Amino acid sequence: MITGFLRENANWLGAGALLAFFSSFGQTFFISIYSEQIRTDFGLSHAAWGSLYAIATTASAIVMVWAGTLTDLFRVRIIGPLSLILLALACLSMAWAPVAWMLFGVIFLLRFAGQGMMSHVAAVAMTRWFVKTRGKALSISATGFALGQAILPLGFVALMGLISWRSHWIISAALCILAIPALLLLLRTERTPQAIAKETQSKGMKGEHWTRRSALKHTLFWLMVPALLGPSAFITAFFFQQVPFAVEKGWAHIDLVALFPLYTIVSIGVTIGSGFLIDRFGSAAVVPFFQLPIVASFVTLSLAGSFSGAVIGVVLMAITAGATATVPAAFWAEFYGTRFIGSIKSMAAAVMVLGSAIGPGLTGFLLDQGLSLSTQMIGFAAYFLVASVLATLGVQRNRQYLSLLT
Repeated sequence: MITGFLRENANWLGAGALLAFFSSFGQTFFISIYSEQIRTDFGLSHAAWGSLYAIATTASAIVMVWAGTLTDLFRVRIIGPLSLILLALACLSMAWAPVAWMLFGVIFLLRFAGQGMMSHVAAVAMTRWFVKTRGKALSISATGFALGQAILPLGFVALMGLISWRSHWIISAALCILAIPALLLLLRTERTPQAIAKETQSKGMKGEHWTRRSALKHTLFWLMVPALLGPSAFITAFFFQQVPFAVEKGWAHIDLVALFPLYTIVSIGVTIGSGFLIDRFGSAAVVPFFQLPIVASFVTLSLAGSFSGAVIGVVLMAITAGATATVPAAFWAEFYGTRFIGSIKSMAAAVMVLGSAIGPGLTGFLLDQGLSLSTQMIGFAAYFLVASVLATLGVQRNRQYLSLLT
């Protein structure tokens, strides 16, 4: 069954996966590879670099509120290549930036085009192009994120001793440009042409097409915000602070890094599995549970005395990370419909980008205040537990309105 689905929809699924994969160049896990070189070349302290990164990321989140609505107006065939061009320009800017003050614009463009627009366009495309198989489509497309995280850091770290770090960003820009004809080839025919868009859109609660304004006035949206912000903030923080965490625990950093491929494998498996669960039971059935593994993850990592605790904690984190790649996107489409999904999800995307700015900044500040990461992780776990309760309350209170779909 899945092979038939893949074969029949290969072009559209491939386009989503391609966009997700190339968003990697604007993701924290890729940019952080060069943190030491950036700080050294531009004479930045840890605090200055962290603050610059957080402020630029926050600015990109603000712009996403507006820019994300463009996916309601233009086809992926237009928005996708433009996002790749912008990301390529951001990569070249990183390669050629001569002075520190220019880094704000560089990081802003990387985060906006990569983590922001590329991720947003991929998810919106899947939710709009697929209805009954939306979960599977989102899960397959989202494997692009995991593959990027598994392949690109290892590949570029291997180049460290061969060419300068700035040359890495020129290669990244070239790869983004080379991806454009591949994307256009995959999207020779889009699944939902503008001309028939109104006929193929699915409705949300009460059988309505919700606008962004009406969604923002609805309590369910705000009850979901903590669940959106949490993974972006604290999973990002975990990877951002991996070195001080390893030192704190007395583990070799290389041993902790060796767990990341396991994290990728588990997250891909859960991403695909959660897609099937969404198609069978709906996102409303999954929302109450998908963040519970990360509660256990941070408690385990906090209390871990041996390295086996790190293995368990990373696996549990990967479960929530994998589900996060599909559940929220399916949720917005299921509860609010797809006619204005771009503008609604742009708010969600902005929250997630903002979270990725808050996590590293907050953990760094608390470390400076003498609060260990192990102690902080208990707070992270408590946050996710509260976020899960709030999301569950919102879903259970509004689930009945899904039956009014027409």
